[in-house]
Amino acid sequence: MMTDPIADLLTRVRNAGSARRATTEMPWSRMKEAIVKILEQEGYIASHEVEGEGVKRTLKVKLAYTKKGGRSVIVGIRRVSRPSLRIYRGAAEAPRVRNGLGVSILSTPQGLLVDREARKQNLGGEVLCEVW
Repeated sequence: MMTDPIADLLTRVRNAGSARRATTEMPWSRMKEAIVKILEQEGYIASHEVEGEGVKRTLKVKLAYTKKGGRSVIVGIRRVSRPSLRIYRGAAEAPRVRNGLGVSILSTPQGLLVDREARKQNLGGEVLCEVW
């Protein structure tokens, strides 16, 4: 049994990037897919797709690399709120990552949002992770 599936997602993406893998796969969940969609919109991953049906669904993530040097676009990725210590922030306190060079993903009543969108919509929530 996995106690923190979001940390597992982040670790798989971090490790695949360090190993310069083209793709990585993991068990599917709605939360994982929503996080991956945000990472794709922000340009941290190239694409994603859901394979399989029902219980056997998997999430396949294609990683993005720089054209010059071939390094992973994701320099760092960190889980902030975790099952043993939940971290909540209001809209004004939504964390800025690396002075705006990165993003933090918040779980708000309107769904998952990046920090700047949460501030814009004046929504707070649980800070899931930071990516830079």
